[in-house]
Amino acid sequence: MKKFYGSGTYVQSAGVRNDLEIDGFCVAVCEELGVEISRHRSRSFEEMEEMGEVLSSFDVVVALSPTSRNLAESLTKGFHTDLEYWPIMDPTAKGEGREAKLAAYREARDQIIAQITAHWGAPQEGT
Repeated sequence: MKKFYGSGTYVQSAGVRNDLEIDGFCVAVCEELGVEISRHRSRSFEEMEEMGEVLSSFDVVVALSPTSRNLAESLTKGFHTDLEYWPIMDPTAKGEGREAKLAAYREARDQIIAQITAHWGAPQEGT
């Protein structure tokens, strides 16, 4: 989102747990697009709220897995926050060998990009 739409859109990333390091294959396929995430750290919804990011202040929460969808539903119940579920393929168990794994991660990355651009339009020029 930040790469495509710049700083005019406020975006935060959160997950079900915050105990996972960023996957090296994710880093590699994002770098292919000029997106550097090697220093990114996963945060849980709870950790986001502890840092002052109140879920009720977001217009939309996008869940990429059934588990995150279920958690987001329970955390946003009663809020005026839209919840969207994008069933993106989980690349972690796909492919044998580096090139096959990279291909699976690229497919998941491209699914996310397709969803983003379908919902929010073509990327802004110069971002």
